[in-house]
Amino acid sequence: MTQQQAQQEREKYVLAFNDTMLKIWQEQITLLDVIDTRSLLRSPMALPVRADGRFFEVGLSQAFLEYGLWQDYGTGKETPRGNSGDIGREKKRKRRRWFSKKYYSSVMNIRDFFADNLGREFQGIIADSFDDKTFRRTH
Repeated sequence: MTQQQAQQEREKYVLAFNDTMLKIWQEQITLLDVIDTRSLLRSPMALPVRADGRFFEVGLSQAFLEYGLWQDYGTGKETPRGNSGDIGREKKRKRRRWFSKKYYSSVMNIRDFFADNLGREFQGIIADSFDDKTFRRTH
């Protein structure tokens, strides 16, 4: 695999990964049935991918309304701010896990992809360095 092919493969994977993450967030919001006004469902968005040009180092991030985190904690309007959590009445809200197994799995997949892709590129670089024609061209 050439360096250019490896870079193109990483770039393609990273952009597809970002799109997949958005779908996972929207799917999770739908599964949790947190769709009163649809503002949370519309809130996940991909922020620009920061890459070093060769996609060795990549910064990916998604943004969503903070309300999703409160779903994970199981808190809401009936719980006043600054209390210990026990306000002397039955808790109406149930905790709904915000970070899904599918999300975690996808993060581990991109880790494994980068390890494999960079490893194959490194093998190509080493193989080229021992190739007589390449060696003569560079020296």
